[in-house]
Amino acid sequence: MKRNYKSYRYRRKKKNRTLLWITVGAAVLLAVVGAVWAAVFFMHREEEEGPEELLQAYMAHIPNQEYEAMYRMIEPEASGNISQEDFIKRNSAIYEGIEMQNMEIEILEYDKEREAVSYATSFDTAAGAVSFENEAVFQKGEDGYRLVWQDYLIFPELGASDKVRVSTTKAERGQISDRNGRMLAGKGTASSVGLVPGRFEDREKEIQELAGILGMEPENIEKKLEAQWVKDDSFVPVKTIPKLKETDLFAENPDEETIKAVERQEKLQAIPGVMITDTEVREYPLGEAAAHLVGYVQNVTAEDLEEHTGEGYTADSVIGRSGLEGLYEKELKGQDGCRIYIVDSEGNEKKQLAVVPVQHGQEIRVTIDSDLQRSVYEQLKEDQSCSVAMNPFTGEVLALVSTPSYDNNDFILGLSTEKWNALNEDEGQPMYNRFRQGWCPGSTFKPVTAAVGLETGDIDPAEDYGSEGLSWQKDSSWGSYFVTTLRLFEPVTLENALIYSDNIYFAKAALKIGADKLGAGLAKLGFGQELPFELRMQISQYSNTDKIETEIQLADSGYGQGQILINPLHMASIYSAFCNEGNMVKPYLLYQPEAKTQYWIPEAMSKETAAKVLDGITKAVNDPKSGGYAAHREDVVLAGKTGTAELKESQDQTWGMELGWFMILTAEKTAERPILMVTMVEDVKGRGSSGYVVDKTAAVLEEWFGDARE
Repeated sequence: MKRNYKSYRYRRKKKNRTLLWITVGAAVLLAVVGAVWAAVFFMHREEEEGPEELLQAYMAHIPNQEYEAMYRMIEPEASGNISQEDFIKRNSAIYEGIEMQNMEIEILEYDKEREAVSYATSFDTAAGAVSFENEAVFQKGEDGYRLVWQDYLIFPELGASDKVRVSTTKAERGQISDRNGRMLAGKGTASSVGLVPGRFEDREKEIQELAGILGMEPENIEKKLEAQWVKDDSFVPVKTIPKLKETDLFAENPDEETIKAVERQEKLQAIPGVMITDTEVREYPLGEAAAHLVGYVQNVTAEDLEEHTGEGYTADSVIGRSGLEGLYEKELKGQDGCRIYIVDSEGNEKKQLAVVPVQHGQEIRVTIDSDLQRSVYEQLKEDQSCSVAMNPFTGEVLALVSTPSYDNNDFILGLSTEKWNALNEDEGQPMYNRFRQGWCPGSTFKPVTAAVGLETGDIDPAEDYGSEGLSWQKDSSWGSYFVTTLRLFEPVTLENALIYSDNIYFAKAALKIGADKLGAGLAKLGFGQELPFELRMQISQYSNTDKIETEIQLADSGYGQGQILINPLHMASIYSAFCNEGNMVKPYLLYQPEAKTQYWIPEAMSKETAAKVLDGITKAVNDPKSGGYAAHREDVVLAGKTGTAELKESQDQTWGMELGWFMILTAEKTAERPILMVTMVEDVKGRGSSGYVVDKTAAVLEEWFGDARE
């Protein structure tokens, strides 16, 4: 007679996973440690307990890997006289190999005459869910019922000589490409330097020699050779190094690095036992030119595996550590494929049990222009600087550069402790991402002050503020503090103040606007707000507190000093409003075949204000007396503003580091290759100040637009 049996669910902790529950009908039994539980179970087992209850108890042990307890429940003789050792080995190899968890069992029927229990079971594996119906046979002895164990109790199709195989297909990490489909990160080839132990002539001597060439400790090489899988004819990888191209080998005038690489390879090939083979690696073609933007991957750590439990990472996975590699880790990583199947003694497949198809990582295409990215880097690589470039009309970010930089390929090939320390101890801070930070903008901020003042009505563009000489203070209450400027001109109107970059004019303008209205105007332009961009940028500020505290701070703020700090990409967005009828574009990185303009702050200023400021900064590039004239062109109308920010603790300080700035943009929507570029260079004092940056920018624009200058 068929009984109304209930379902039972058994879960186990897998490594660091949470303990799961065993459910029996409406009651919940807490699973205890195997041997103790089993002992109690057998001591107190009631006479009426039959095969169904014993099967449930047996199955409850499996998720907890309590194989000894399982063995004590079987009848060894009826089970082919299997030893405890062989029983444990067979069961553990299969259940743990397939990563079984979340087992559920339902008793279907009990055949009393045959002492057989029909049941349905299901559980999760590395390749997905598995479910089947099966039958367990029991034998009654003097001490009650015992299970007749056979291999088919694990899987119905499993014979004694069969094996369960688990095959994994590694997912390929997705490629990162620029707007033109050029690879920024993807498949590359390197050289794997390894040893074949059977080819040694003098093991100790040759390991010492190899260690010296590769910059390794001999002990670390020995450890690799001592692995259990190593045989005399095994290839044991020791270190991955850059692959030498044929063009490098036969170059007529190779550079110093190539010469060293060729010499190293010749030395390696001369060592008995050394073999060099090709190996696939993650490659970053732009290297230092885009390291801060693209980032890099590294092998996962134990902490990574714990943090990302259940996300498909294994001990040999890699994970994005920074930049685009980290930002798009989920999309790039893909999902490994897995297949579980049974094979017979000849290796022939009998049954597929579960399969999860491999899902390769997605390609991430970004708006970056590789040529522009490299061009900017080459101009600034000797400086401590940052530069951003975007299309001012669409918001597409074309370049993000920070210098000095590092080669992200070094992290793939294995960064030595010595090199890591050198990077971190370098005074230039090559690991420091400057384009994500906030900086004092100096005179590049004057158009922003102008826009705020025009909006509030406190700046009359036609008003002549009058000449104050080269230094000025509001009154004696300022003590020894004076605002200084570099040029005298007349009339002292807004347009001329922008062309000649007059500090005094904008200090006076800030005082007219007032601290409250200036703060409110800057807040409207995104100060104190998170920039809506894929990479997190430092939030711009106009004060270290929530307001401008003093008149002197207010005056200084007017020309980009004081406590003003602005992120370069934020500055680019503000400047975009000048050529977009007052709308600040939202910068973005993910490429769209048809660029769609989105505004971060629509109507950040009126059309009239935007046009007035644009006219002023156009003249600030194209007037021969302006600081930005060295970047003007005859083939395209450019607008922009130079800036020099002096960083010092007080006016009395005779020296302070100078930050040189230059903003430049195509002023007309008809421009064939529109661009807005913001560049900041540290420590330009004695090097031409902002003029140094103008020259560097002009060289980049020459490549961008072509050599069509006057």
